[in-house]
Amino acid sequence: MENIKSHYNYTEVIAWIEKKGQELYGLHFRILETDHPIIYRLIAYFLKDEHNALRFEIDLGRGILLTGPVGCGKTSLMSIMKYLTPTQFKFIVKPCRDISFEFINDGYEIIHRYSKGKLYQSDPKIYCFDDLGIENNLKYYGNECNVLAEILLSRYDLYVAKKITTHITTNLSASEIEQHYGSRVRSRLRAMMNLVAYGKNTKDRR
Repeated sequence: MENIKSHYNYTEVIAWIEKKGQELYGLHFRILETDHPIIYRLIAYFLKDEHNALRFEIDLGRGILLTGPVGCGKTSLMSIMKYLTPTQFKFIVKPCRDISFEFINDGYEIIHRYSKGKLYQSDPKIYCFDDLGIENNLKYYGNECNVLAEILLSRYDLYVAKKITTHITTNLSASEIEQHYGSRVRSRLRAMMNLVAYGKNTKDRR
């Protein structure tokens, strides 16, 4: 895996990621060698390195679905990747839990906000929905709504119409995603995202 041919020096990029992580999260932040297969895929994707993206079977036109056990560092990694990616692909990391609280206050406008963008605003943004599955179905004026399912279905329409990508981090497996959000959401995610997965036995690093 180490013999990567690219105009980017992946060893240097990993050193930069580790340094940025320490800057943001403290000196305990480390990129372990066992993480390299995951990191290489993310670097190829976010630097738009076509040659290695092809090698890793990563489609640069789709988003990233980063899965893995609790505490393996998915959120911090995606938060660092937003500094790595070219300006036109910059994204906002948004915790799913925060979206569910916003829904309690603002109702269905939230679904619009995270899909098509705020009313009368320019183009929709690229989001990374962090920790999918941690939020609950919520009621707004007595109506129960699976907010994230609605947002993800709208994001799929956006992807089809305008090629605007979406990223997700989650501890859920594919079958758990289906259980929480339905088969339609699962199949849409498969169509619009590259799956990058930590092994089930990855240790909690917190």
